[in-house]
Amino acid sequence: MLGCYCGNSIAFQDCCEPYIKGITNTPTAEKLMRSRYSAFATGAADYLVNTTHISKRKLHNKKDILAWSQSNTWLKLEVLKSTENTVTFKAYYLDENLKAQVHYEHSTFKLENGKWFYVVGEY
Repeated sequence: MLGCYCGNSIAFQDCCEPYIKGITNTPTAEKLMRSRYSAFATGAADYLVNTTHISKRKLHNKKDILAWSQSNTWLKLEVLKSTENTVTFKAYYLDENLKAQVHYEHSTFKLENGKWFYVVGEY
């Protein structure tokens, strides 16, 4: 692979992997969103649960996240717009039937105690 799953040109181990492994915190909402895409691509369900805001965590079942993550082939992430606490993006993937899909979302994030969390997405 030439770059990271999230679309950055640097390698995964130098881009999103340190965030996913908990070595360092994401510095921006966009970095969190990109690392969450990489987590879907690599099946890192714990990271996806742990970076979901505590007020929304009960809505996100780890088993379901992992199943959805692994049943799809993640192709590309396209960030359309990014502000301090929102990111609008398209995630391109093949579903379990190898049918091309595009997930469009406007996500909202919250910074608490120096850590960014995913709060909600509008589709």
